[in-house]
Amino acid sequence: MKKCFLCAFILLVFIAPAFSQGLNDPGLRTQIEQIAKPVKGIVGVSIKNIETGDTLNYNGKARLVMHSVMKFPIALTVLHWVDTGKLQLNQLIHISKRDLVKDTWSPLRDKYPKGGDFPVSELLSYMISQSDNNACDILLKQLGGPKTVQDYLLQIGIRGIAVRTSETEMAASWELQYANWCKPVEITALFDQFYKGKILAKPTTDSLYQMLLNTNTGPKRLRGLLPAGAIVAHKTGSSPTSAEGLSPATNDAGIITLPNGKHLIISVFVCNSTNDEASREGTIAKIAKAAYDYYSK
Repeated sequence: MKKCFLCAFILLVFIAPAFSQGLNDPGLRTQIEQIAKPVKGIVGVSIKNIETGDTLNYNGKARLVMHSVMKFPIALTVLHWVDTGKLQLNQLIHISKRDLVKDTWSPLRDKYPKGGDFPVSELLSYMISQSDNNACDILLKQLGGPKTVQDYLLQIGIRGIAVRTSETEMAASWELQYANWCKPVEITALFDQFYKGKILAKPTTDSLYQMLLNTNTGPKRLRGLLPAGAIVAHKTGSSPTSAEGLSPATNDAGIITLPNGKHLIISVFVCNSTNDEASREGTIAKIAKAAYDYYSK
């Protein structure tokens, strides 16, 4: 636990001033601050209205534990390989029973315990829409490991996201989960480039966007307090909780389509928190609802 709290301290050192100088009404800033204040941990928020360019950040440059939000940049890297001909969406990847780790979140393994041959497109869907850890590591291995993802992020100008280790490696070492971190502002910037078609070709952009729309994890986070039927394309991230009650990551980031037709990118990370899960998820839901209401005016 000494190492655990050392990691927490290191993260705290990198917290930036709470708010950027956005164009927003101070009322929204105050709401976010009030929602975040009671949290026993670090709350990082980055918001951008795609059409107007308006931004608001709260601890937006803090280095926060990412967990499965990392599957979004991994998917972008895989689809970049598809765009450049290194992979095909219908290309089959053989998965043996041995490849399917038992003690991890994996709807793929639960449905196909003996493995099989799966197209890249299906593995991507499992990884994004259902946050499957085995599908993630299998695709990461296909890419040659985390360094390929890191190099691609640097290539497209994203420097505040670190993908250093796999899901299996994180599960084997408490400290290693801190190796995969991001700044909320950089996740928002990545979603912005993606949505505007600056990263992938249109067919692969559309394909990944649909997978994000189909995300079925974290229904009480960004979606939690939004109106029924709200359009949210997002990726969650969740850490285990230690015996002492410390949860390094409860996250959700993505694009919300507003009733006025505009689009809001919102990235919310609750890091190193000792609050219970309902409180952590409720924090994300309240911040998303406050932003949704403000930008829907």
